[in-house]
Amino acid sequence: MDYYENRELSWLKFNARVIEEATDTNNPLLERLSFSAIYQSNLDEFFMVRVGSLTDTEKTDKNKKDSKTGMTPAQQLDAIFTAVRRLQPTVEESFKKTMKELSAYGYEHVKIENATKDEQSFLELYFRREIKPFISGLVVNDSLPFPFLKNKELYAVVQLNSKKGVAVGIIPVKHENSERIIPLDAGGKRFILEEEVVLHFAHLMFKGYKVLDRAIIRVTRNADIMISGKGADYRERMEELVAKRKKLAPVRLEISDDFSREALDYICKKIKIKNVRVFTSRIPLDLSYLFSLKELSDDEKLHYPAFPPKKPSVLSESRSVFSQVKSKDILLSYPFESINSSFIRLLQECAVDPKVTSIKITLYRLAKGSKVIDALCTAAENGKEVLVMIELRARFDEANNIEWSKVLQKAGVKVIYGPKDYKAHSKLLLITRKAQGGNFDYLTQVGTGNYNEKTATLYTDIMLLTTDRDIAQDAEKVFNCLQNGTFVEETKKLLVAPLCLRNKILAMMDEQIQISKNGGQGYIGAKVNSLCDKTIMNKLVEASQAGVKIELVVRGICCLIPNVDGFTENITVRSIVGRFLEHSRIYIFGNEKKEQKIYISSADYMSRNTIRRVEVAIPVEDEKLKKRLWDMFTVLMSDNVKARTMMSDGTYLHVVRKEGEEAVNSQEVFYNEACRRLENKQNRQNKTVQKKVTKKRTGKNVKKAENS
Repeated sequence: MDYYENRELSWLKFNARVIEEATDTNNPLLERLSFSAIYQSNLDEFFMVRVGSLTDTEKTDKNKKDSKTGMTPAQQLDAIFTAVRRLQPTVEESFKKTMKELSAYGYEHVKIENATKDEQSFLELYFRREIKPFISGLVVNDSLPFPFLKNKELYAVVQLNSKKGVAVGIIPVKHENSERIIPLDAGGKRFILEEEVVLHFAHLMFKGYKVLDRAIIRVTRNADIMISGKGADYRERMEELVAKRKKLAPVRLEISDDFSREALDYICKKIKIKNVRVFTSRIPLDLSYLFSLKELSDDEKLHYPAFPPKKPSVLSESRSVFSQVKSKDILLSYPFESINSSFIRLLQECAVDPKVTSIKITLYRLAKGSKVIDALCTAAENGKEVLVMIELRARFDEANNIEWSKVLQKAGVKVIYGPKDYKAHSKLLLITRKAQGGNFDYLTQVGTGNYNEKTATLYTDIMLLTTDRDIAQDAEKVFNCLQNGTFVEETKKLLVAPLCLRNKILAMMDEQIQISKNGGQGYIGAKVNSLCDKTIMNKLVEASQAGVKIELVVRGICCLIPNVDGFTENITVRSIVGRFLEHSRIYIFGNEKKEQKIYISSADYMSRNTIRRVEVAIPVEDEKLKKRLWDMFTVLMSDNVKARTMMSDGTYLHVVRKEGEEAVNSQEVFYNEACRRLENKQNRQNKTVQKKVTKKRTGKNVKKAENS
């Protein structure tokens, strides 16, 4: 249909918006480099997961068609490869331009042929002493086996002279003493990459052979693998899966610059990959080192201005977080407010609070040295009942979560895993605390992002803390079902996938449709990472046709094309890509205050979230907090700095400010608001203190006067 977009191609458009940030001259130079690295990291994962999945489908069910566009797996793969190649010149140009501009600040990526004679002598000595003893060159021909090429590792390859057939030399660049960036000056800003040194001196690894051509290669392997079922050996099987993933089939081969066609064909044949999956790059194949370059300069012009997370103004430091939530619901917004001063503090307080009897939590991705884990272990060691549902199938975090599950169990925590064939992606916490008269109080927290101190400084997320008893009962149902391997079928307030989230979202959309049909002003708003659930999209089309105003902020995949006459003309779609990764999910139904329903959630509008995972959405019922979320959404819809609008042909265009219109960068607005709220709080406290001091002084003066 004309108003649907292919999921994979939509994602590539998102990554194109990421690389736009690498070309945006309003971004500081070192931050532009970071966006180049993020683009490449995103693309790596896309090939490993999505291209890997399509590759498998092409082999097992080649006629299976995309439900939105009718494309077969082969057609989707062809379109993906074409789109990636079209983006490559922009990727290369932005990288080269930024590196050139950084030369004014002392940065220089030196090519070995352009190095001084002294530097060339140093590099040869460095190669002989620091690299060559730790690597080995392997000659490969039809009579010798081809080595296994590790996923995303760099290899120097050379074509060697051979009297019969093709001979190739392969050198793994990475070794136990690897230093990717080799500094050529004291500060390290003038540098060369290790793989370039290995490639230049590769001939020293193959004595007796003449090197005819040389290049760097990098293989990306399929990572789309899942484990089904559960059981006592579940964790052990997950460990086996993580090891197995490293050896899956290649889905992409990257190569630096031009290389002998004969030798390249030979390598493709040996690793069993088609030439259409070979991608040439004239910049480094692995850009992860760019993040290290940021640390070499503290020049403020090269970095974003510091935005340290602020202490939440809503929380007092003199009372426990639990007692404050008991007084009123609390909404927190990251990375503008500090997770350490709020959520981590809550866990740490409850871990040692003698009245807290139990803590139940779902974990998906965790930071290294996680304070969340520390607090949960402390709570268990203090005799509290601690239940942790840790999702071992969190892609690319499996190994970390396996290790964390062992740490938790050693501390006496009861550890469970997600239900069979369904990931538990919810961000849910339930704390039980003794109250007066033998009763109990319950604190429930639902968030849009992981309990991860690192990403809480990089991603925009929201969490709600409440002591609402109906919500606590719903949360208890979720944990009971997670333990039993079943699913929540009905709730009072929470929306819980897979059985009672999408159906309730559709029902609330129907309410807005009916309002419009009755002559009112129906409204649907949503901020999500992705939109590709066809059932929800069909309902949005129906709502648009009924006259409902629909505003969507979709960071990444959006398979619904707006402004198509007769179908989506009442739908607006915008994407915000900026300094922080937009990660929060907000659902809004209705624009009348008394009838408006607002939820925050861990679930995107994707079928994998709405009907194939355990996800939770929580209603925000406090009127002040609802207004705050509505105001936040209004700011997002007003962003004219980092926002792009999706057009009726599926393309994205930057929002253009009107003449005289004030610039609105939503992320800066939210940070400034957090600063202003905290400043206002401190001013109020200072005034209170001053009043007390004045009153005390006045009292003393009156007493002196009476005595005299």
